[in-house]
Amino acid sequence: MGDQKGFLTYQREELIKEPVSVRKQHWKEFIRLPSEPSLRQQGARCMDCGVPFCHWGCPIANLMPEWNDLVYKGRWQEAFERLTLTNNFPEFTGRLCPAPCENSCVLAINQPAVSIRNLELAIIERAYDQGWVQPRAPKVRTGKRVAVIGSGPSGLACADQLNKFGHYVEVFEKNEAIGGLLVLGIPDFKLEKGVIERRVALMQKEGIVFHKKIHVGEGLKLSDLQKKYDAIVLCTGAEQTRGLNVPGADLKGVYQAMEYLTQQNRVNAGQRIDQKVRITAQGKRVVVLGGGDTGSDCVGTANRQGARSVKQFEILPRPPEARAEDNPWPQWASIYRKSSSQEEGVEQDYCVMTKALSGQQGQLQKLHAVRLSYGEKDLATGRRSMQEIPGSDFEVPCDLLILALGFLGPVKKGLLEEFSFATNERGNVKTYEFYMTSVSGIFSAGDMRRGQSLIVWAIEEGRKVAAGVHQWLFQKKQQF
Repeated sequence: MGDQKGFLTYQREELIKEPVSVRKQHWKEFIRLPSEPSLRQQGARCMDCGVPFCHWGCPIANLMPEWNDLVYKGRWQEAFERLTLTNNFPEFTGRLCPAPCENSCVLAINQPAVSIRNLELAIIERAYDQGWVQPRAPKVRTGKRVAVIGSGPSGLACADQLNKFGHYVEVFEKNEAIGGLLVLGIPDFKLEKGVIERRVALMQKEGIVFHKKIHVGEGLKLSDLQKKYDAIVLCTGAEQTRGLNVPGADLKGVYQAMEYLTQQNRVNAGQRIDQKVRITAQGKRVVVLGGGDTGSDCVGTANRQGARSVKQFEILPRPPEARAEDNPWPQWASIYRKSSSQEEGVEQDYCVMTKALSGQQGQLQKLHAVRLSYGEKDLATGRRSMQEIPGSDFEVPCDLLILALGFLGPVKKGLLEEFSFATNERGNVKTYEFYMTSVSGIFSAGDMRRGQSLIVWAIEEGRKVAAGVHQWLFQKKQQF
């Protein structure tokens, strides 16, 4: 703790954002870091707690107090080394992670938390600028070959760790670009694709082989891969979308969020989309169902496409401005937050349930909804009963409806059909010792195993399954 009064002396400083009127006109990232003196002051706010609860809040157990202090002292390269001990991709989490560590920061009990995520981003970007991020291929190879199916954050983290262990690693991606939802699901204004390409190029130099446009489960079977590889890791995510089961859901103008976001990312990448299937909000009255990060991404996308209006409906109540009594520190604070996309223009409404959709000649024109009331929370389940409010029916004009309703686990068709993989009660792939599935030699991690979650959890899952595969291969070798 270099500055014992830092948390008393300096106020939290946020990233600098372009004005809304400017950033809505383009698809690039619109943030920049504060000056170096300001960043060092932010590092000085860390109290180097005796029990750093930021570790408890962070799935990958980043060493925040250590690199916060190193930033304060201007020892940036050492901060980079400490940061990358636990995090394979700080340039991703520094942009996308909701920072559960900050919710658990001791300073956050009664003051704004240390700006941990912003410092993380500052460290890794400085490391790239200074040339400290260099390929580090393993000096010794084990001779074992591992196939990783899926190139999202869990698959990339798994491949990175397995490569560090000295195994030969090949990654299979069904789409045209490496990165999974990082490339196709996250808008460019939150994560420019050059950031991902920069990391993938580094991993290639370290010896990892990437295969694009190979859909394992459709054409290439898992049993074919078993003949070539010593282990297989499934990291294909939780892509089974949740539908809207109401009258009129089949009208033209109703789309899943991932269909909408993926198409725009492809347009941004230079792909030409037939106008007959082009999904655009230009001049339209848009409604987004779902108040999470994906719904927010849809709001930002619709505004950049030139929507006439954007509404966002959430079935749950509006979160409180401050922690509720049953949501104490250091838990994740379930409070109202406004995303950068929501700052750009959206009408938010809560406790709204869609009842029907209507239109003419097969085209969506109206959304019909009802308002809800919630009872007291059930102590056993943690849930609150939900009731429709009599006479609260209403309708809104709607030309484009985007469904950001979450996911129901991994897609069962294709990849998971060849073998009878055991699943849990939520439909996710079940794993046992070493993160191995019910099929010997095949492992799983990420959203496919634990359900839809955060990027930082995906990275942690990838790291853990890689450790499991490595241990299993070692024990198997010892048996012969």
